[in-house]
Amino acid sequence: MALSLEVEEALRNFLRQSDFTETGAVVTDLDGTAVHEENGRIYIPPPVEFGLKALYEAGRPVVLNSLRFPLSVMRTFGKEWLAIANAPIPIVSMNGSQIGYVTKDDKDELCFEEIAAFPLEAAQIDEVLAGVQKLLDDDIRDVLLFYYPRDWRMGEIIWTPVAEKVDYVKEKYTSASAVTAVVLEKLGEQLHAEEICMIFLLIERPADDLMAYQHSRPSSFFTQKGVDKLFATQAIAKHLGIDLAHSIAAGDTAMDNFLSGAGLAVQVGGRDLEFRGLHSTIKLNNSFELGDLFFKTVEVQREQTA
Repeated sequence: MALSLEVEEALRNFLRQSDFTETGAVVTDLDGTAVHEENGRIYIPPPVEFGLKALYEAGRPVVLNSLRFPLSVMRTFGKEWLAIANAPIPIVSMNGSQIGYVTKDDKDELCFEEIAAFPLEAAQIDEVLAGVQKLLDDDIRDVLLFYYPRDWRMGEIIWTPVAEKVDYVKEKYTSASAVTAVVLEKLGEQLHAEEICMIFLLIERPADDLMAYQHSRPSSFFTQKGVDKLFATQAIAKHLGIDLAHSIAAGDTAMDNFLSGAGLAVQVGGRDLEFRGLHSTIKLNNSFELGDLFFKTVEVQREQTA
């Protein structure tokens, strides 16, 4: 599908007035932005694959910025993306709480090499647990606590206060490495025994049933104070020698605040996000159009440098 004239003109102006060719990069969210889900299958759409290949061939870095934990990225489309990049993939994971590379080890197996991590402080963990205790005291037991240790090999661990729900949770959340139903005190001991990068608290209850509990939210992500997708994007950009003001960033949700740190912000999908690029902002309908934008970026870059 062709990009609109308005989008193409904004892209041309950004590339003309920026140093994208030398110091810029592409930073992109995954789910709903660069990857597509259809009938339960998550995949990289052909236009995105073509666009990525063009970017890599042009020598422009591509950084993945996702809520996903490293093991999840590897298990879903890690091999496919690595084959396109033909080089280690820089990644911002778990809402900015860990940055590094998805790559291959000596045995040609996918692995994660950490650049930096920003684990939760002990007091923050205790604050989350106190909130869980308050929910349980209010007889809200439809609570699931997902936690993600710094050791990427441990993956995703889920806690439920209801032992009888362990099998149900295992079947519903197949991405989990383990599901536990220990008492809350024991959970606290386990959390403090590891460096925890992110906690996700989910209340599996209809919104109408939660109206009486204004102290709680249906879902919450917890990372170290000040750590989010923008913070970590700035950190990995410094490591890679990227200038975000001359880069393109794409996202689709209110958590994708890294868009506001880039020169050209690309909002994908129907949401009207508050984030605006330092130079300009464009909107695309879906990941297919984003792939076309990637390809057009390289095409215009070559025109302007010819």
